[in-house]
Amino acid sequence: MQPSTDPRVLQLSQAFALFNDTSRALADSYQELERRAADLSQQLAAAHSARLRELAEKERLADRMQALIEALPGGVVVLDGKQRVVQTNAAARALFGQPLLEQTWPDAARRAFASMGDNGSLKLADGREFALSQQQLADAGRVLLLTDVTQARTLQAQLGHQQRLSALGEMSARLAHQLRTPLSAAMLYASRLGEGVLPSDIVTRLAGRICERLRHLDRLINDMLRYARAEHDGTGERVLASSLMQRALDNSGATQSGIAQVVVSDGCGDAQLLGNAGLLVAALGNLIDNALRFSPPDALVRVSARRLGGEVIFAVADDGPGVPEPLRERVFEPFFTTRSDGTGLGLAVVRSVICAHGGRVALTATSTRGAVFEIRLPEARAANALPAGGSVRLQQAVAESASSHDRRTQTMTREFA
Repeated sequence: MQPSTDPRVLQLSQAFALFNDTSRALADSYQELERRAADLSQQLAAAHSARLRELAEKERLADRMQALIEALPGGVVVLDGKQRVVQTNAAARALFGQPLLEQTWPDAARRAFASMGDNGSLKLADGREFALSQQQLADAGRVLLLTDVTQARTLQAQLGHQQRLSALGEMSARLAHQLRTPLSAAMLYASRLGEGVLPSDIVTRLAGRICERLRHLDRLINDMLRYARAEHDGTGERVLASSLMQRALDNSGATQSGIAQVVVSDGCGDAQLLGNAGLLVAALGNLIDNALRFSPPDALVRVSARRLGGEVIFAVADDGPGVPEPLRERVFEPFFTTRSDGTGLGLAVVRSVICAHGGRVALTATSTRGAVFEIRLPEARAANALPAGGSVRLQQAVAESASSHDRRTQTMTREFA
């Protein structure tokens, strides 16, 4: 049977063929869509499972972190961006003894703490002392850690007491030797006077030597008293650092003629120090006098003061013979001296005074001849008193949380009093 040549039949056949092709294409597309949908479903299921596992792991980590925070011996307080307490641990709740959530940190701290220590620690009314540290959070909040340092402070005080007792024993032996030498000389001169009638010039000479030895004993005893007093007297009145330096210059030999010229540089502004002004003036004056004593008459002695990082730094630089490196630390030892008329307590007293005021003194290295002695003292903070509503000092602290013998050396090129 031959195909029909009727145009309508041909068109109908072509239409059926096109329909069949389109149907097959649609079926193939549908199968592809089903395959892709199945793949996406598997991917979504896998992602969902991974997300659930991730959330579960985060919950476990959060639980561990919470357990760790609760177990910490120090008090942990978490603040939000408005300084409200949003989380605490058991130690913090026990420390404050009251609910803290939604309270502001400055208010909670003022109610709980009685005062602020000189070293920045917070003190309770019962005498316990806590160190405060903090860490900024990404959301403008903070994490505060309160650590009980009462026992550590007590142990430090006990250790310091034991060290002072040990040093006292060693110093007593050295002092006995230092006292015996001039005393023996004075007794020898006195025995000469008792031998009988002596020419007047010899009597005068022997009496002068006796007085010289007795004056040496007097200096030694006075230095020892200053050294001992400095160990205990680290508190007192407020004094401007610039005024302290000027008083030290006035009390020294800086105004005498025939000695080195003193150049003063005062860059400490209105910085204040807290302590015994008389002892601090004497300590700085001792360094100035030493610099003048060991500098040539035509040399310069540079005395300066500046502020840096919450400290006042005094420096005394001279053009003297300098100090050999092996001896730079020994010059601060009690009774270390190379001068026959020296007590060896001058620089020891300086260090004792400065340490009693929470500072430090050092002999720094120089590239040329001469020596540079540097005193660093902490600037005075606000008063310790805490009135009924809380002290200004404590308010500042919590606001900040919310927003430190007798061995002589003949080869030494410089002598120290």
